[in-house]
Amino acid sequence: MARSADAFEVMPTKPKMPRRHVVAVIAGNALEFYDFITYAFFSIQIGHAFFPSQSAYGSLMLSLATFGAGFLTRPLGAFVIGNFADRAGRRPAMMLCFILMGCSIVGMAVIPPFTAIGIAAPILAVIARMTQGFSLGGEIGSNTAYLSEAAEPRKRGFIVSWQSASQSVAAVFGGLVGLAVTAWLPTAAVDAYGWRIAFLLGAITVPFGLWLRRSLPETLHSEETTIGAAVGRTETRLALARRHWLIISCGLGFVAAGTIGTYVFSYIVTYAQATMHLSARIGFIAQTGGSLLGIPVGLYAAGLSDRYGRRPVNIWGNLFFLLTIYPTFAWIAATRSEFAFVTGMIGLKVISAITIGSFFASLAESLPQSIRGSGFGLTYSIAIAAFGGTTQLIVTWLIHATGNNPIAPAWYLTGAVAVGQIALMLLPESAPVKLARGAQQARAA
Repeated sequence: MARSADAFEVMPTKPKMPRRHVVAVIAGNALEFYDFITYAFFSIQIGHAFFPSQSAYGSLMLSLATFGAGFLTRPLGAFVIGNFADRAGRRPAMMLCFILMGCSIVGMAVIPPFTAIGIAAPILAVIARMTQGFSLGGEIGSNTAYLSEAAEPRKRGFIVSWQSASQSVAAVFGGLVGLAVTAWLPTAAVDAYGWRIAFLLGAITVPFGLWLRRSLPETLHSEETTIGAAVGRTETRLALARRHWLIISCGLGFVAAGTIGTYVFSYIVTYAQATMHLSARIGFIAQTGGSLLGIPVGLYAAGLSDRYGRRPVNIWGNLFFLLTIYPTFAWIAATRSEFAFVTGMIGLKVISAITIGSFFASLAESLPQSIRGSGFGLTYSIAIAAFGGTTQLIVTWLIHATGNNPIAPAWYLTGAVAVGQIALMLLPESAPVKLARGAQQARAA
C-alpha cells in the first residue's frame, strides 16, 4: 500500500471534476443505451407494428434486423463526429450527438404502424435506427475522451467507468419502464401502443441533457496529464505505431466480446418469453436486477484499478465471468424455473460488470489525445457494428436451429468472452499509478 501511495505522490494533479459535468457527459450515453435497450425489450411488439408476418419467428427476425441496422452507421458516425471532436472539441461533438439521438428516439415513438402507412413504416423505422447509430458512433468516443481528459489521474478509472455505468443506469430505467408498461396495460395495449410510451419517456430527457452540456468546459486543448503521454514521447515513431496498433487490436477484441455479452443480456426479455416460456415480467426483473446490482460492482472494480492497475482487474474479472457462463445456462435449462432464470441472469450480468469500466479507462488513456475521440469511437463502433447488430439474430437462429435449446446462447457467449480474455492479457498496463511507479523505479535504477 505504501508503494501505491508513493506513486500517487508523483502523479500530476487536476482539479476535481464537478458531478454536474459527469452527469452532463454520461446523460447522452445513457439516453443512447436506453433507446437501444427499449427496442430490444419490445422487439416482439415493434415487429408486430412495422413487420407483420404470417409467422411470429419471421416478424421477430425482421424486427431484430432493423435493430441491427443501427449498428451499420456507427463506424461512420465514429469517423465523422470523432474527427470533428478531435479538431473542434469534445463539447460541440457531444451537443451534435445529443440532438441527433433526440430526433431518432422521438421518431421511433411516432412512426405510424404498417397498417396505417404501409411500406413507409418499416423504411422510416430503419432510418430512425440508422440515425441513432450514427449519433452513438460519435457519442461514445467524444464522451469517453472528455471523461478521460477531465478526470483526476488518480481517479480516472472510476470517473471513466461512469460511461459504462450509465448504460446500466439506462437499462435499469428501461427495465422499470418495461415492468410498469407490462404491469399496467393489457397485452393488447402493450402491443398496440405501450412500447411507444417507453420511447417517449426517454425523449423527455433530451432538453435537460442539452442544457447540462452547454455548460461543459472544453478539454481538447488541455495539457495531457497521463504518465503514458510522457512515456510515449520517448518511443520511436515505429515503436509508437506498433504500440497503438496493439492497443487498437486488443480493444477491438474485447469490445467485440463485450458487445456480444451486452446484447445477449439485452435479449433476455425476449429469451424468457420465446424460449423459456416465462412471462415478460420475469425477463424484466432479471434484466433490471442485473443492471442495478452491476452498477456499484463496476464502479468499485474501476476504483480498484486506479490503485492496483487495470490489468489485474481486467484479466481476473473477465476470467471469472468466462468460467461461470455455461454452468449458469445449464442450471437454468435443467430447472426451467423462474428462480433459476432470475438468479442466474442477475449473477452473470453482475460478474460481467467487473471489467467493463476499467477496460474503458485503459483504452482511452492508452490512446494519444490527438486521435482519442475518433480512435476510441472507431474501435468501439467497428466491433459493435460487426457483432452488436448480429448477436440477437445469431442467438435467435441458434436457438431455432437446435430445436429451441435454451443452452444455445451460452455457446456463442463463451466463445466470445474467451476471445476477450486473450485481448485483455495482451493489452499493456496503462493505470497512472502503475506507470508512475515504473517511472520511479527507472529513475532509481
